[in-house]
Amino acid sequence: MVDLAGQYQKIKGEVDQAIQEVLDSAYFVGGPAIKKFQNNLQNYLEVKHVIACGNGTDALTIAMMAMGLKPGDEVITSNFTFVATAEAIALLQLTPVLVDVDPETFNIDISALEKAITPKTKAIVPVHLFGQTADMESVMAIADKHKLFVIEDTAQAIGSEFTFSNGKVRKAGTIGHIGTTSFFPSKNLGCFGDGGALFTNDDQLAAMITKVVNHGMEVRYYHDLIGMNSRLDTIQAAVLDVKLKYLEDFNKARRKAADYYDKAFQDIKGLRIPTRAVNSTHVFHQYTLVLSDELDHFEMQNFLKEAGIPGMIYYPVPLHMQKAYLDPRYKEGDFPVTEKLCESVISLPMHTEHSEETLKYITDKVIEFARSKY
Repeated sequence: MVDLAGQYQKIKGEVDQAIQEVLDSAYFVGGPAIKKFQNNLQNYLEVKHVIACGNGTDALTIAMMAMGLKPGDEVITSNFTFVATAEAIALLQLTPVLVDVDPETFNIDISALEKAITPKTKAIVPVHLFGQTADMESVMAIADKHKLFVIEDTAQAIGSEFTFSNGKVRKAGTIGHIGTTSFFPSKNLGCFGDGGALFTNDDQLAAMITKVVNHGMEVRYYHDLIGMNSRLDTIQAAVLDVKLKYLEDFNKARRKAADYYDKAFQDIKGLRIPTRAVNSTHVFHQYTLVLSDELDHFEMQNFLKEAGIPGMIYYPVPLHMQKAYLDPRYKEGDFPVTEKLCESVISLPMHTEHSEETLKYITDKVIEFARSKY
């Protein structure tokens, strides 16, 4: 699904030097490399504050802690997403409120979002799924109307840009009150282990986040609140700082691969290519096809596997049907779009190192499978 080894070879000299500088400095937690990366990411995102942390799930949890959300508060998010989004809500004994998604973009359904708001609702977590920003203009309008916090889950969409109706352009993760991301190795901006970060333009929230990530401390050994230990280690920051310089090139390479896929599949019966929203750029963390009823995505996955091609199904089970998240408020059939997507999507290999030869082999095999069913 990804070619991290090939990507590393292209920037090996810079990465190795950055790691060696950390080893020589012996700053393994904190230190100049962390501050340098945070500052460079702030400049890239055009946001006032970036606070690094241990991973993307921590970032979501920390955001809710910094906002002072309390057990029983309701937090609305998409049903069609990786479990971490709901997991962070549940871990804090908040109440996850799930809503369906738009069938074209797979991002949060705006009409369903507003209908889900109750007097207990305190926050919205829109997920920028597969590399495309949710309709943040509508999300923010609803949040302002109901006085709700907005936490953007940007784990799959760093570098994506959203254009407002007035022409203003903002990067994903910088529109809501707090943006969060993951630096898991396979992400568009990934490190060599686990890592994450939070973004905000709010000075007070930034101060709270900074305390939460470091045991609730502002001054060493003086704990103002209950926090956690979630820090990006310095070697990972050094790696990320090198890769950040290439993020636009990485995303351009992903778009080029997506364009190849689009052209190959656009007239193939049974395959629906990803929708590119008019108000958001797409950085293609995943390239995800929606299959017709005649095509079984598990059968296609096995067919591709036999041909040496990985294919992933993100996600086979909706959150409301996961054993850990069963809830009497929800039953099968309540989220028709999510449930249908879970039965029909498959993601193809998507990374920065695709050759035209590899793309042709993948597309030929997908087309071969599709045509065999008609």
